[in-house]
Amino acid sequence: MSDHPFRFGAVAGRAPDWSGLARRAEDLGYATLLVPDTLGTFSPFSAAAAAAAVTSRLRVGTYVLSVANRTPRAVAWETATLRELSGGRFELGLGAGRPDAAHDAAELGLPFGPAGARVRRLADTIDAVATEAKDVPILVAASGTRLLRLAAARADTVALGVPPHATEEQVAAKLDELYELAGDRFHDLELGMNLAAAGAE
Repeated sequence: MSDHPFRFGAVAGRAPDWSGLARRAEDLGYATLLVPDTLGTFSPFSAAAAAAAVTSRLRVGTYVLSVANRTPRAVAWETATLRELSGGRFELGLGAGRPDAAHDAAELGLPFGPAGARVRRLADTIDAVATEAKDVPILVAASGTRLLRLAAARADTVALGVPPHATEEQVAAKLDELYELAGDRFHDLELGMNLAAAGAE
């Protein structure tokens, strides 16, 4: 069994002073600054590169790329480039597409495809990245069984796809499912969750 250190990351898609936001995240002690993949935010690879350029310790990454928006080879190319330019501080987050990601794909002139095809494309993307950028940590956002199975087998980090209002019992059930799917690999996985709010109402 291996233990992972507890770490906090910030997710941000746009800011008037992006460089300042990245420096502030580093100064506040955040481990990572992650960029979502939507047409309403900055382009994630470009934003991650800009954040890496003005920081020295902060890790940068995507949270998460919709695999419908790029070919596996394109993702591998961008990932290998950012790994080198960031001094090894890049982390790649992948997903099969949030509920409204189909609209973005259509705007980009790309087919979104059915869920099964997108899960296969995610697996192909992991393969391509493993070939070209072997030492980049890969996060997979997963909720359903197909994605949980893939994440259990191939990811370094599994971001549990549970809604912000999920109960402890629902989170525990998702963890139990991941545990069963991962087997001996479960304790090598880093687990992640997106905290949307904290504190009293």
